[in-house]
Amino acid sequence: MGGRVASMVADELFKADRIAGLLCVGYPFHPIGKPEILRTEHLQHLQTPTLICQGTRDQFGSKDEVSGYEISSAIQMKWFEDGDHDLKPRKRISDFTHADHITSMGVTVSAWVEGLVG
Repeated sequence: MGGRVASMVADELFKADRIAGLLCVGYPFHPIGKPEILRTEHLQHLQTPTLICQGTRDQFGSKDEVSGYEISSAIQMKWFEDGDHDLKPRKRISDFTHADHITSMGVTVSAWVEGLVG
């Protein structure tokens, strides 16, 4: 399920004790090339513990853009330097590989899940 749709149904499932949290990899904060059309209204009130893993240059919401958005305190952001929507960096620019970001995401997600379930 895509991150946007999942985030729209997460609170209902969280309140019913059917999920412990929500993980989104590459959230579509806005359509590509249309940063004025935000898909964030429901994120302001999200109660489900959420981790969004996002590339700093994601065309659906870069770090610079998202830093100005009003989102719930239940949402944690993990940024991947020079990553695109799939977290792929430009190796010549950042010196990271896609594998580096996927490995780092795995470590981050593991720690986040451990914090949710103890």
